[in-house]
Formats: sequence, structure tokens, C-alpha cells
Amino acid sequence: QVQLVESGGGLVQAGGSLRLSCAASGLTFSLYAMGWFRQAPGKEREFVAAIRSTGVYADSVKGRFTISRDNAKYTVYLQMTSLKPVDTAIYFCAADYRGSGLDYVSAYEYWGQGTQVTVSS
Repeated sequence: QVQLVESGGGLVQAGGSLRLSCAASGLTFSLYAMGWFRQAPGKEREFVAAIRSTGVYADSVKGRFTISRDNAKYTVYLQMTSLKPVDTAIYFCAADYRGSGLDYVSAYEYWGQGTQVTVSS
């Protein structure tokens, strides 16, 4: 079965950096667009970034976060810099074969379990 496993979350001070990883298995990784979403307490899950061959980003993270993928390693990354307390959330990776709107939660077929990112002020 398809599995997506996130790692790399943790506690970081404002202005710091973290690199999240998502390791995929059970799918032909290169055929899927990959996305990162986040969900803060009491809020809806929101789009952060996605990539097929080129990364796209939410306005809130543009210029601070970079999404990349290594198809040989079946892994997608999210490099986060200049972190702010508002970035605090559980971060999820997701995989989409259809490519029917990569900034929408509903577009994705498979999801990881999430990894917590906490940014202190």
C-alpha cells in the first residue's frame, strides 16, 4: 500500500530553519505531484507548497520555503527558513496522480501522518 512518512519537525526559534522530509513508498513516485499542507489548532488544513517538476507556493511562505524532490530517493523535501510563530502547525505531505488542482486538500489521494513544527517567539 501507499505510505508517506514525514520527518524533520521540531521546535525552533523564530527566524530559524527546518528541513522536512517525506519518504514515499508503494507508488511510482515520479508520476505523482507532491504537496505540503499544514494545519494549526482550530484552523482548516491549508496549502503550503507543491511540486511536479517546478515548485508552487502559498503567498504566506513565498520566498521563505522551498519545495524539492528526489525521484531516485522517492522523497520530497520542504526547506523552511525565516520561520515565524504563525508557521506553527502540523505539516503533512500528500501525493496526487490526477493533478487537478494542487493547492486544494481535496485534490490529493494519499496523505502522511504529519509532523509537528513549533516556532517560538
